[in-house]
Amino acid sequence: MNFSFDLNSIWFMLVGVLFTGYAVLDGFDLGVGALHLLTRTDEHRRIMMNSIGPVWDGNEVWLVTGGGALFAAFPMVYATAFSGFYMALMLLLFALIFRAVAIEFRSKQPMKWWRNLWDVSFSVSSIVSGLLLGVAMGNIALGIPLDGEHEFAGTFLGLLNPYALIVGITTVALFMMHGAIYVVLKTEGELHEKVRGWVNNTIIFFVICYVTTTMITLIYVPHMTEYIKAHPVLFIVPFLNMLAVANIPREIYHRRDFRAFLSSCCAVIALMALFGIGMFPYLIYSQPNPEFSLDIYNAASSQKTLGIMLIIAGIGMPLVLAYTTAVYRVFRGKVKLEPTSY
Repeated sequence: MNFSFDLNSIWFMLVGVLFTGYAVLDGFDLGVGALHLLTRTDEHRRIMMNSIGPVWDGNEVWLVTGGGALFAAFPMVYATAFSGFYMALMLLLFALIFRAVAIEFRSKQPMKWWRNLWDVSFSVSSIVSGLLLGVAMGNIALGIPLDGEHEFAGTFLGLLNPYALIVGITTVALFMMHGAIYVVLKTEGELHEKVRGWVNNTIIFFVICYVTTTMITLIYVPHMTEYIKAHPVLFIVPFLNMLAVANIPREIYHRRDFRAFLSSCCAVIALMALFGIGMFPYLIYSQPNPEFSLDIYNAASSQKTLGIMLIIAGIGMPLVLAYTTAVYRVFRGKVKLEPTSY
């Protein structure tokens, strides 16, 4: 199917932009959490936690907004996904809750056992959150069983298939790389040099996972490559993704930390773009019955609803972007521990 700038396609892109914003912003939050236990001293753990302290809760708003946009524009997809992935979504919700509680509770008491408890909660919940998000994307790419009424016809254990788990591990690896670069950007001194040494290891881990996932996708999930094969100009997206990842160690070596972080952001954006290109025009691909799939047309709200929401989005999204930019500008610079810090 060829791309056309109708309301359905525009909303497909807008929902993708919101979830991409979440992946870029909360991705480094989750990555910092995944790396948290690799530091040993209380001071270093506090610095890592405070590197995301002013922004982590605002970053998660992008996930909520993306879910709201999905519900408004493609209600059948929202209903099918949330009912089919109910158990997984509850696990994700609990992981995000325990992560938030860990950030807020860790420094409330000085006892070592107390802080270690919440350190483990923060790290494990961050890893589990990234893994579950990747597993969800893996299942959507692979395809899930839907019946003729577009209702989920599988089981929770069926969602834990090898391909989805590999995508989940790749997602955690991506977030760890993204988070390590963010910590390098936000810290100085001993911790800064220590985390700088982690970056290349996280890149290697991610590249191994990404190459493995790509090879398996090409062999076992061929429908994810059909659109890009039909439009060869889109091969520029994986090429740009490769350049972005390759540029990270170069910028780290030259101590241009902000450029390294921008390259990491570009890599995340390119990967989300590849996922969107591979899925288009489907939102939920049905396997083994593709005719039951939900796409941007049979799952969409009315044209009038999409048009009205587009006007609202045109007003609201610039405000959200302005607010996000302002927050990051206010809290720019290196992390300094203060009495009010986490």
